[in-house]
Amino acid sequence: MRTGLVLEGGGMRGMYTAGVLDVMMDHGIRVDGILGVSAGALFGVNYFSGQQGRAVRYNMKYAGNRRYMGLRSLVRTGNIVGKEFAYYEVPMKLDVFDDETFKNSGGDFYAVATNVRTGEAEYLKIDSVFQQMEALRATSAMPLVSKLVRYQGEYYLDGGIADSIPVDKCLEMGYDRVAVVLTRPLEYRKKPYSRAAEKAICRRYANFPRLAEQILNRWENYNACVERVAQLEREGRIFVIRPSRTIHLSRIEKRKEKLLEMYHLGEEDCRGRMAELEAYLRV
Repeated sequence: MRTGLVLEGGGMRGMYTAGVLDVMMDHGIRVDGILGVSAGALFGVNYFSGQQGRAVRYNMKYAGNRRYMGLRSLVRTGNIVGKEFAYYEVPMKLDVFDDETFKNSGGDFYAVATNVRTGEAEYLKIDSVFQQMEALRATSAMPLVSKLVRYQGEYYLDGGIADSIPVDKCLEMGYDRVAVVLTRPLEYRKKPYSRAAEKAICRRYANFPRLAEQILNRWENYNACVERVAQLEREGRIFVIRPSRTIHLSRIEKRKEKLLEMYHLGEEDCRGRMAELEAYLRV
């Protein structure tokens, strides 16, 4: 039996995912494969490197740093998340990621990214975080506030545009038991973009019509995906952990108390359902 783990993105709402994963690591739960989207991928790599607590540690330390993320970075570089500091200096020098353990974990890790030419999701196999950091930048490059990311001859943006919750892909890959970590509560649904936002998207991505169409339709596709996840959950085919209550924070949240609140909610929700999760994975 092969077990898979699907991790939704959501910017700093991913602190919820970090809390869930730390509790799973604490209980020694192993999975064979992980499909991570955006922040889900960025925080999820720590699962295969075995670095419990790392995601919350470096985010608490650097989220307020102007070089890490924010409008200053956006204005100066075109990226709301600082490329050199967040993706290279932090994991390679300041809070070092254990790439050797990741490479030798025996698990398969995929970062979901959206190909801007086709508008379709691609599932980029990550064998080395250090050698494939641009793939992780690609999965988390939020539209409108990030430059396109070039990786292996193609250009990409955030994986959540084309496949926010890749549960069907995980099942298609042959994983028999699939645990899904969402970053929005059960009742959440996306709404259509405003007319002004639609115009901005069409202007920004005029040379990539399939990408623009995918972004404009994302709200509808996301809501359909949430319904699909709920259906699979009712059928007992997947196991879902999602926030038990709403915590309001932005995708680039800097307030430490909010980040910790989201992280601790992930811990609490996972602990509260650990017996169910262990039973599901043992079947």
